[in-house]
Amino acid sequence: MALVGDAYEYYDKKFYDLTVPTVDLELIYDKNRWSEGPVWFNDGGYLVWSDIPNNRLLRYVPDLGVSVFRMPSNYINGNTRDREGRLVSCSHGARAVLRTEADGTITTIADSYKGGRLNSPNDVVVKSDGTIWFTDPTYGIMSDYEGYKAESEQEGCYVFRFDPTSGELSVVADDFKKPNGLAFSPDESLLYIADSGRSHDPDWPAQIRVFDVSGKNNLKNGRVFCTIETGLPDGFRVDTEGNVWTSAGAGINCYSPEGGLLGRIKFPQMVSNLTFGGERRNRLFVTCTQEVYSVFVGASGAQRP
Repeated sequence: MALVGDAYEYYDKKFYDLTVPTVDLELIYDKNRWSEGPVWFNDGGYLVWSDIPNNRLLRYVPDLGVSVFRMPSNYINGNTRDREGRLVSCSHGARAVLRTEADGTITTIADSYKGGRLNSPNDVVVKSDGTIWFTDPTYGIMSDYEGYKAESEQEGCYVFRFDPTSGELSVVADDFKKPNGLAFSPDESLLYIADSGRSHDPDWPAQIRVFDVSGKNNLKNGRVFCTIETGLPDGFRVDTEGNVWTSAGAGINCYSPEGGLLGRIKFPQMVSNLTFGGERRNRLFVTCTQEVYSVFVGASGAQRP
């Protein structure tokens, strides 16, 4: 593995405890076109991520290297695991949220709303009660590069919640330009959602918003959590202390639970997404344009992989 040094910027002393300053970035792979959607499988000891334009999923096993996990992937973008350890994915090509069963078969979780096809599901998270929450911007239907060019059949770009018990698909937020990454706080009382609308509207704020999650799994009291000054908020994760680690241009910004910028880890290319992994959930895996990196930190991921 290639190592990259001098990667840290500290804006608050708390960030020293959240990082290991003597640890360099480790380059895992550099032959993607646009890497996204990293997810760690601790029971298998491997990482899976999407190489969207190349229409494939790749897998990294420490000490063994990188191999193709699935090809074609139907232009999968974001990935996560459900509470049974199954892969849940957002497919631009299918315009659907898909689940890979234990025997390898693929189940469609959601592909339409009110009679129209979804836009192109982007990122997804599974709550402890089994509900599946995902964002649905139009990136995958805007061209033939990351999916299939098509007209939107929805009135907007929504954030959805799917209830596997009732089979109901509900809109939980409808005022985002391009809803993107999302993650729950450690106690699931808050849901953070990124808006990357500035990618196609330079006047749109590059923000992560946060919502209170009601007992009935509705969102309320939405407010701005942080504004990204460099780049766009895309994918992000939350650690066990409630700190938010988010993509921000060619780096990861770390914000306190109150929204204060604690520090930054710099990368050679624009960061798209990240996840905590490794046996102790203290190894960040980071997708950066054509490259995938890892770096050990002093924090542990809130979501158990």
